[in-house]
Amino acid sequence: MTLNALIGILIPLAGTTLGAGCVFLLRGEMRSWLQKLLLGFASGVMIAASVWSLLIPAIDMAGEQGVTPWMPAAVGFLAGIIFLLLLDTLVPHQHLDCDKPEGCPVNLGKSTMLVLAVTLHNLPEGMAVGVVFAGAMQGDMGLSLAGAFALSIGIALQNVPEGAVISMPLAGRGNSKGKAFLLGFGSGVVEPIGALITIALTSLITPALPYILAFAAGAMIYVVVEELIPESQAGEHSNIGTLGAAAGFVLMMILDVALG
Repeated sequence: MTLNALIGILIPLAGTTLGAGCVFLLRGEMRSWLQKLLLGFASGVMIAASVWSLLIPAIDMAGEQGVTPWMPAAVGFLAGIIFLLLLDTLVPHQHLDCDKPEGCPVNLGKSTMLVLAVTLHNLPEGMAVGVVFAGAMQGDMGLSLAGAFALSIGIALQNVPEGAVISMPLAGRGNSKGKAFLLGFGSGVVEPIGALITIALTSLITPALPYILAFAAGAMIYVVVEELIPESQAGEHSNIGTLGAAAGFVLMMILDVALG
């Protein structure tokens, strides 16, 4: 693995760390409207990244390989959806706006369950970063190093509010600021791990790259539709979440087109 790729897969973790660090700077719980704005922003970034950084390159790459262009994108996308659905069903976790845990019943604290929920969100993001850097390192058409960094930076930008959204409510629930920060940071560690595993798999099965790109897109869209958008639209001022999604989408689109 090159130094550029190693730096690239660590950038999203830096975003999560920065966001989790907000617990030391801000007092009290995060305001509802701000949480909706940040969740919407994360949704917009992930939707744009799924289209420009993952699905479009998957379609282009399949055409270059002589495969029906839409086939790997469709198969990989649906596989990613099913994979996250299974994780969501099996892995114990709990969301901020829900009092009832999901997944297999286990005897874990609420703070741990909240962190596991965010960890599920972060896994497909790490996979997405890993697969685009794998493609860039192999010199595949449509996946440049600049484009890979654009995705990594975009994911890091949306990880800043995501880190804050997890650490600040944890501090508000009676945890110390230090513990809340560590739990927020820990939720992001899965991203570089997922990226490294994806890079290793992609290097072994190069023809599967279009499928893995679309798989990561499907996993990300599952998180957006199942969790982020509903949370950003719940209760009053749902339009704030919509504006956040628009801002995130446009920013990620600009990053990908300008740098890719």
